[in-house]
Amino acid sequence: MNKDALPTTCIGGRFLTLNTVVRVNQIEVTRDRNEGNDESAIHTPAAAEAFRTAIAEGWPGASITWSLSWRALHSDAPNYLEIRALLKRYATELGDDVTFIPGAYFANMYSTREQVNRDLHDGLNAVRRFMGDGFRPKSVVAGYLAAANQRYLAEVEGIHVCQGNIWSQLAIDNGDGDGSICYPYYPSRDHFCKPAQGPDDFIECVNLDGWTVDFLAARREGFADGFNSRMGVGPIETLGKYGPEVGLQQMLATTAVHFDRGFALNGFGWVTNCWELCLVNEIGHLECLTGWLREIRVRWPDAQLITQGDFGNLWRRAYPSNATLDYRFEQIGTGLGGSDAGKRIRWFMNRDFRLALLNEINQPDSEVVIDFTRYDQPAREPQGLSRNWTLFGDINQKQTRPQDRPRPIAQLAAEQQRMIFAHYPDLQQRP
Repeated sequence: MNKDALPTTCIGGRFLTLNTVVRVNQIEVTRDRNEGNDESAIHTPAAAEAFRTAIAEGWPGASITWSLSWRALHSDAPNYLEIRALLKRYATELGDDVTFIPGAYFANMYSTREQVNRDLHDGLNAVRRFMGDGFRPKSVVAGYLAAANQRYLAEVEGIHVCQGNIWSQLAIDNGDGDGSICYPYYPSRDHFCKPAQGPDDFIECVNLDGWTVDFLAARREGFADGFNSRMGVGPIETLGKYGPEVGLQQMLATTAVHFDRGFALNGFGWVTNCWELCLVNEIGHLECLTGWLREIRVRWPDAQLITQGDFGNLWRRAYPSNATLDYRFEQIGTGLGGSDAGKRIRWFMNRDFRLALLNEINQPDSEVVIDFTRYDQPAREPQGLSRNWTLFGDINQKQTRPQDRPRPIAQLAAEQQRMIFAHYPDLQQRP
């Protein structure tokens, strides 16, 4: 999309952001260490062209975000030289953004904050060098990124948008980080999952989720009950698991949660997806990517597919702080995988807390609290290298602790009820 065609705010719009990752090894946890397979043979110019063509066929004029790992940025192998040349052309001709991904989603799990800052600085400079002509990335793709590193991005690198949390992830892949809200927010200096409470702990870096998931599936821990808690719009959990027809329906159903009811509740809608370049070969189904994009344009013709940096900066204009955040979501299970048919989930997310309520359809009296995470209290990230960066609240949706037992609002402590009803007085009545 031509930059001049962008709206001036996210309010009133439906937005899709689509990212991809180009790497050499599956999980490049540091500059010189990896955990996973060598993927260099499947990261090819042909794969990049096929991926970009599938997007253009589904959504002419779309702009996406490409992120490159440390090794993909520095490899002299012909395929990586050609891919980098392609990305330079896509940025010029299609408006795509090109950036760096540190640590392959899990930088802080394997490196100190100081080292991650060095990696960000050197990696972003490597992008700027090969792109040339004064190019500056609009955002960073990071999976998880500690608060101090997001502050560094904003204050030193001048980048104010970061895909810096993976909403609800716990007991999957190489890192955990449940506890945040799933729509944009400015992180606190205390913890990247915590929205900043005021000027004293404010980081001017919009923290974005990695990919939109099904709210009912996401309440599980990892693969509990034989289901994948990350199921939503992602291709691995949908197309790879259930095939093109059923998988595509789940992707569209998850999209509709945000572009239909979510749009009505929040005044704008946002869906985001990451389709790693290796998936072009591993699961194929590029025709489903095209089909998903085409169907979005049919159902929601006002929707726009823009880079995550552009979306984040539109959000910044509408929200100079977290003070007015009030996100609400409702979903009824699709019946696929962990998206339980017959159940309804409601989420309420603001600067002070997040709250999730679950009930059986047509049984409002069955509604229970499955998550209540306060943000008005001190929080602390791991100070050393650690897998788990979750911000656990009073009740956590994953139910990994005895205190996470679901219960009606009426059984919460009086202070908790006062806090909830001060924001949402209608919750004192039956849903």
